Amino acid sequence: MILDTLANAQRYHALGQKFVKAFEYLAATDLAALEKGKYEIDGDNIFAIINEYETVDPANEQMESHRKYIDVQYIVKGTELIGHDFLQQQQPSKAYDEDKDYMLFAERPPFFSHLEQGYFAVFFPTDLHMPNIMAGTPTQVKKVVIKISVQ
Repeated sequence: MILDTLANAQRYHALGQKFVKAFEYLAATDLAALEKGKYEIDGDNIFAIINEYETVDPANEQMESHRKYIDVQYIVKGTELIGHDFLQQQQPSKAYDEDKDYMLFAERPPFFSHLEQGYFAVFFPTDLHMPNIMAGTPTQVKKVVIKISVQ
């Protein structure tokens, strides 16, 4: 996993052209003006999902993981915590759903990171993550999740 600010995105261009395209999209797009929904960047290889929500208490949440896509989660507005861990020997509480590309894990995250406007987190298939968590009290967040295919 990677945690950083968009101002430092060029540091991660070595991860490949898909990451370059994803970070260029984040830097060049008026994300605040986009409506909720899915936006194609490079077909099924790279796309963005814009979401707006109120952060939640972690008590009823579970960590998730993906197999087909890497997540780049970028905060456009607001503040949230994201719980995370490394995928090791944990057993899913919800089996992998190939169509939706996720599985869930009941374990509690051993640590949380604080993300706010301008920050991003990258979660690879070997990373568990629990996004959308309130930092103290519930707050409104606008987030872009860019999905980068691992193929």
